[in-house]
Amino acid sequence: MADFVEALGRPDKAYPIIHVAGTNGKGSTAAMLERIFRAAGYKTGLFTSPHLVFLGERIQVNREPLTPELITELISELYVHAKSVGRANAENHPTFFEFMVAMGMLHFKREQVDIAIFETGLGGRLDATNVVTPEVSIITSIGLDHTNILGDTVEQIAGEKAGIIKPGKPVIMGRVPNQGADVILQVAKENDAPVTSVQETYGDALEAYPETNLFGTFQRWNAATAITCCKLLDSQFPGIEDVSETALQSVDWPGRWQRLELPCGRNLILDATHNPEGSFFLDENLGALETELGRKPWIVAGTLGEFRAQFLMPVAARHARGLYLLETQQPRTATFDDLRKWVPGHSDFPVENSDKETLFPDQHTCAIGEPGDTIVVTGSIYLLGEVLERLTGQEAESGAALQDLP
Repeated sequence: MADFVEALGRPDKAYPIIHVAGTNGKGSTAAMLERIFRAAGYKTGLFTSPHLVFLGERIQVNREPLTPELITELISELYVHAKSVGRANAENHPTFFEFMVAMGMLHFKREQVDIAIFETGLGGRLDATNVVTPEVSIITSIGLDHTNILGDTVEQIAGEKAGIIKPGKPVIMGRVPNQGADVILQVAKENDAPVTSVQETYGDALEAYPETNLFGTFQRWNAATAITCCKLLDSQFPGIEDVSETALQSVDWPGRWQRLELPCGRNLILDATHNPEGSFFLDENLGALETELGRKPWIVAGTLGEFRAQFLMPVAARHARGLYLLETQQPRTATFDDLRKWVPGHSDFPVENSDKETLFPDQHTCAIGEPGDTIVVTGSIYLLGEVLERLTGQEAESGAALQDLP
């Protein structure tokens, strides 16, 4: 990746960067930062992954995604440099994700953004985004996910996330268990990088944390992380701290407790939950929803791999009026057997294997429940994208070849 961006003339050096890693919350925090900077009048670049429906969602300027036409143009241009990088050794030819990172860097330079926020794809130390030298490095949280790649302990995963820390550059540490915090602090010390802890700044009382329009207590942690970053950068970007709390009331981040009203009269909530920590907060959110509704919602669930299913399914079952299981179109999907294995045997509600075509026949129709009912679709972000494809009536750019994260 370093060779690739060098061949492109280091477009990432053309603008300041905030680099965001973390097991959970990195996408939401990136979206919050983007909204704050844009509200203060700055032109923003936002790089995130994966996409929900359209590939261009990964690369946005002032929240305008790349068009298919521009993606085609940029890929053609990048391909020349990719061939050059891989000429001596075919294994050095950039991957799909590396293409996307480079595309974002180049697009942001040409659009002359004032600030770019890059979310890591996986981990941090070896992530393709980690060729950047940011103004601030953010680690939002540490939990067990991608254990086959990042390690199966909090300490090992924290070490991979801490790989984004750069010499002398400030670090913001969000919701991190003590074992992980110790690792991050040690890496920061070795790099002479000052650390600001969100927890030490705001304390343990949730009431002290800023509010945001995104639902869930953990989003207040993310909001505090974003505001902490703005305080560090306010002298470089005047006005961001002044608008931060107001901007946090209008953050757009699809697939995170996203509420939709369907034409058929049902209420739909889409919420990506893909690891143990995420399942903990899903449990909290579903409990609050039950209280709000006065009854349990219908739940549609599917994820990638049995490891994630073992945390997702007991939570879904605990709050479901009825449970519909879906397999995603990803090769690593949890099978119906994987999902059913982790549904408690004493459950006294219907559990059905299904498919999105049956549940969502077209963009106007949902075959679950009755008008006025609430349906929660949760689990893999890829599943949410597939459901959104049905609801928008548009063909998604989400085939397995374009979704490279484990």
